[in-house]
Amino acid sequence: MKQHFPLKNVQQEKRIYRNRVFFSVGLVIICMLLLVSRYAYLQIISFNEFNTASDQNRIRLQPLPPARGYIYDRNGVLLADNYPVFSATLSRADVEDMDDTLKRLSPVLDLTEEDIERFNSRIKTSRRTERVSIKLNLNETDIARFSEVKYQFPGVKIDTQMTRYYPHGELFAHVIGYVGRINDKELKSIDKNLYAGTNLIGKIGVEKSYEELLHGVPGNESVEADAHGNVLRHLGRKDPVRGNDLFLSLDYGLQVVASEQLAGRRGAIVAMDPNTGEILALVSSPSFNPNLFVTGISHKDYSDLRDNLDQPLYNRAVQGVYPPGSTIKPMFGLGGIHYGLVDWNTAISDPGYFSLPGDSHRFRDHKKSGHGSVNMHKAQVVSCDTYFYVLSYRMGIENMNSWMRQFGFGEKTGVDLPSESSGLYPNPDWKLRTRNAKWLRGETISVSIGQGAFTSTPLQLAMATAITANQGQKVTPHVLRESRGAKSFKVHNGTHGKIDFNGTAEDWIKMREAMVDVIQSGTGRGIKSGLQYSIAAKTGTAQVKSIAQGKRYNEALLTDRQLDHGLFVGFAPAEDPKIAIAVILENGRGGSAATALARPIFDYWLLQKEKNPVRPQNHQISGGLMTAGIKPGELPSGSGMLSADPGAVASTSASNSNTTQPPATSTAPTAPVERD
Repeated sequence: MKQHFPLKNVQQEKRIYRNRVFFSVGLVIICMLLLVSRYAYLQIISFNEFNTASDQNRIRLQPLPPARGYIYDRNGVLLADNYPVFSATLSRADVEDMDDTLKRLSPVLDLTEEDIERFNSRIKTSRRTERVSIKLNLNETDIARFSEVKYQFPGVKIDTQMTRYYPHGELFAHVIGYVGRINDKELKSIDKNLYAGTNLIGKIGVEKSYEELLHGVPGNESVEADAHGNVLRHLGRKDPVRGNDLFLSLDYGLQVVASEQLAGRRGAIVAMDPNTGEILALVSSPSFNPNLFVTGISHKDYSDLRDNLDQPLYNRAVQGVYPPGSTIKPMFGLGGIHYGLVDWNTAISDPGYFSLPGDSHRFRDHKKSGHGSVNMHKAQVVSCDTYFYVLSYRMGIENMNSWMRQFGFGEKTGVDLPSESSGLYPNPDWKLRTRNAKWLRGETISVSIGQGAFTSTPLQLAMATAITANQGQKVTPHVLRESRGAKSFKVHNGTHGKIDFNGTAEDWIKMREAMVDVIQSGTGRGIKSGLQYSIAAKTGTAQVKSIAQGKRYNEALLTDRQLDHGLFVGFAPAEDPKIAIAVILENGRGGSAATALARPIFDYWLLQKEKNPVRPQNHQISGGLMTAGIKPGELPSGSGMLSADPGAVASTSASNSNTTQPPATSTAPTAPVERD
């Protein structure tokens, strides 16, 4: 049977086709509307936002770190210079996978774990386009290896940066200090915009004290870069402002002469202008080479310095605390006059010892047979301990404390150098607070001759000597003489205030005359030969090892580091002081050895400086890059550097120096005795 199919429905097919056309057109219109809307959002509504983002990818604002200010001595001798080094740098905008880049770059540049850790710490806090140093002071081998594989590290660049150089090495290390890489602790406290692009910061010394003046103000440069970080063109620039140049009160020649006196010995010398407070020389021996720390010190070099028994990193002049011995007798003697307990005619009979009433213990004089009848003048000249034992018994520790603090003992001098020790002038309150014990009468006797718990720094002794030279006018020690640059800074030179003294000007003069006789006929007479000017001085000996009651000092039984310290303080010319000096010679056996070190310093300043000054021969004296005789290979190497911050280690240990004795300084003896 034949099957029949219905005829084709044309109308239905047209309707289906028309619906499909309408749907397609509607879909296209909707898509076009969405596309137009998106374009409108991107190009009109969010134009500023995306235009800025585009510029940030294309246009970069790169920081321009400022050059650090130079440091000179008082005569313009360059003490701290700048020189260029090569550095590998990278920014977060240049690399997608930072960890992978550093991993592949490590064998090329010999990066250590410390290098990577330091870079990661800095890159986290930097701006996205700021270039951060991966490794400073690249050598020729580093640069050659990187050049061969540079194409594998888009975004990594070799830039030239300025770093520090100290042309005189150890000579000024403790006073000028050094710069070092910014560590994590410093990153938390510094202004990151101010230090953008900067890797170094002052760690100790003048470099740290005047960091704000020396650092300068950074600039910036706007550049157009491609996707790989390569600069296509420069769009604009704001130049950085170089840090201020500092002119110190230090004198290069005097520093050389003072350093020569302590060569191969442990000790410190401080020379001041008593009229202004300017520090003319500040030497701590032994010293160290500050250039080792600038771009990172090797493990071996730092271990050698840290473990050295002589502690070369320790600034004995400012941080070292020592029993001052008889050097404080002129100041203490003036206290007796101030309180009306003695005058210049008051005399005692010295049998060679002193005993407190009701106590059989004998405080010995350095002269076993005694000095006979002794007044104030003779007590200074022959350094009679017994005279000051008696005076201290009459004065009492509280009056002693009040008087001696006026000269700066037991307090920081306020010098413009970091990590200064305050020393200690003991009293009953201090002992009760720190040792939970009562003050003993015998401790007052020990303090009267600069022993017991009494300690001071060489800088404090120099300041006290300057005040004595000024007849009570106070000065504050400082090393900055002048600052030149964009930032204003005023330096105060001169005296400020006066000692509260109930005596007369004649008393100061008589004390000066007694100190002159110390050199002419007393304990310092060893340096009077051929003297062309007058020196007012006082010698001192500070015990390191205790001597039991009834025993005598026997040097043969002591080790080298148990021998007495030698001390000297003085000023010259006595009638018109131009220089005041304090010397500490560790284990120098007595004051005479320290006195001998002072004479060449006086001679240079008063006789030689104007006629035949000592000047550096191979280094330029005006500002600029270090020149003359220094080859690139002789500059501090950047390979194998330690990323840990040794400067921070040194500063940390130094900050505790108020309670830490310097090398070979022991606790005070139970039966002190001065031997000048």
